Amino acid sequence: MGSFSIWHWLVVLVIVLLLFGAGKIPKLMGDMAKGVTAFKKGLKEGEDEAPKPADAAAQSAGQVTDQAPVAAEAAKKEAKV
Repeated sequence: MGSFSIWHWLVVLVIVLLLFGAGKIPKLMGDMAKGVTAFKKGLKEGEDEAPKPADAAAQSAGQVTDQAPVAAEAAKKEAKV
């Protein structure tokens, strides 16, 4: 009951060809292929721009050391008050 025979698939194919036309389907598939290619290119460019894990750790360590003197000065001001 859940499986389709070859005749069902042929009827579906004929209906699709009647609706879209034989020339429009290859154009549609070409546009889809261009979209997939552009998507893959975008993912590849995104990986190139993203910082490497070692660089990210070095940057976050640098941010912590930059904030240490500020925190020390704030603690001194609180101690004076």
